[in-house]
Amino acid sequence: MVGTTVSPSWLDRLEDQVNVDVDWMDPVFIQSLPITPHDMTSNQVHVHAQLENPIHQDLIAEVAREYKGRDWLSIYTRIAVLLCKKSIDHISGRVLLQVSPSEAYNGEKVLEHARLYAKEFESVGISKHRFCIKIPSTGPALSVCPILQAEGIQTLGTACFSLAQAIAASQAGCLFISPYYNELRANLDLSLWPNVEDPATQHPFSARLVHMLETYCRLYKETGKRQPLIKNANFISAKEAFAQGEIGVDSATVSKEVLEELARLPYDGTWQPGVGGVPKPQYPEHQNTVATPKRLQYLASIDPLVASWDGKLASTDTDYLANNGVALEDAIKADPIATARLGDALQLFIKVESQSKVLIEKAILDV
Repeated sequence: MVGTTVSPSWLDRLEDQVNVDVDWMDPVFIQSLPITPHDMTSNQVHVHAQLENPIHQDLIAEVAREYKGRDWLSIYTRIAVLLCKKSIDHISGRVLLQVSPSEAYNGEKVLEHARLYAKEFESVGISKHRFCIKIPSTGPALSVCPILQAEGIQTLGTACFSLAQAIAASQAGCLFISPYYNELRANLDLSLWPNVEDPATQHPFSARLVHMLETYCRLYKETGKRQPLIKNANFISAKEAFAQGEIGVDSATVSKEVLEELARLPYDGTWQPGVGGVPKPQYPEHQNTVATPKRLQYLASIDPLVASWDGKLASTDTDYLANNGVALEDAIKADPIATARLGDALQLFIKVESQSKVLIEKAILDV
């Protein structure tokens, strides 16, 4: 019998160009993928979806009994870590959980919750090199990341919409940052989604990614200090995810829906614009040394998200973390895009977190 050749999918091809992470917490789904994801990311929305899944009713009740007398957040944290444990053997890298968004402007509470996550991870046998804590990119929250770093707890600056936030995350010693390629409102209202043919050049957020990448390259060259890895997030289409390799981010964390689309599409090499045949450089040797592709270099001097941009990039000389991150807060307030999108993200996560709180408090009463 003559062997048949299986055509690679878009997902296979994307993994050739950029590290692919799974933005969903279901181990059955993760095992169904034709690739092994690097990291598994999550947020309050993903955790709540698992809390609502009937298959986890017994887990919730068990933890509520085990942690009887503790507050709802302690129970939530324990459950979230146990959900990560279910998937960690099916990925090659880290599992990520996000601190409470309702405390995003309280550095001490951020520190407290991150340490609680770390303690729970340790208790289930997940070592510090297999998890990372997502920290909202506010001034107060990022300002405590150096303390966590000193304790061996790696962090990701999430909801990173501006260069100032990216620089602050570098100063904070974050391992990763996560910009959102699309604003969260676009997921709910597709009229806000820039559904373009060539996202690398035409999507309005691509320029901000290039600003971040090139600034990190310069900082690495000037200081020798490794910069945060850019884990781009919130793609609505397969084309957007597929553009990330050319843009040059380190990883793309991709939703269940877009991963399914990428896995279904056979790759024949006829669609991808730009340079699609260059394999991804290997971490850590490539760190902050890859030049912007020629056809994307013009993005360094524009910002389509701002109607009348003055061409000035955020300063790398500013200490964005001092005094509880006041300089970062000022920079965010001066940037309408960062202000609106960070506010939207926190509002959504706080809303869903409150739903999780109700669910867990009911479980506490049922014990």
